[in-house]
Amino acid sequence: MHNYTRKDIMEMVEDEDVGFIRLQFTDIYGTMKNMAVTVSQLKKAMDNQCMFDASPIRDFPGAGESDLYLYPDLNTFEIFPWRPQQGKVARLICDIHCSDGRPCESDPRQVLKKVLAEAEKMGYTMKAGPECEFFLFHTDEDGLPTTLTHEQGGYFDVGPLDFGENARR
Repeated sequence: MHNYTRKDIMEMVEDEDVGFIRLQFTDIYGTMKNMAVTVSQLKKAMDNQCMFDASPIRDFPGAGESDLYLYPDLNTFEIFPWRPQQGKVARLICDIHCSDGRPCESDPRQVLKKVLAEAEKMGYTMKAGPECEFFLFHTDEDGLPTTLTHEQGGYFDVGPLDFGENARR
């Protein structure tokens, strides 16, 4: 886990020629959302002054308050390696707070923090490890994804069982 300061992030942004920062959060269903800001707005973002209207997000925030603030977790700063070499794109994962500064109760990160605190009081420790899982689908004549796949491979299979062998490799 990183332990970044504001100064660390500002230096990385300058050294790596970052042009945009994606302030990311999830909705109540776990779908990633984001608001992109330019580097000129990064200090404002790190001061927790980036507001967004949550009313278009289905079932969010639930408390009836639509103007919410993004509070970036500085330790989640990452520069995307697949973006352009000039004007790179980075991200900060954010907590969501109400306009009065209190954490939004329906923010999934807030819910997780609350559950982890309760589990810790009971003597449990949360450990998680991500797994990269994906499916390969055909595209139609317009280049749009379909639900057709030739995937036949499963866990621990040996040898090519379908057309996705090279992509999985």
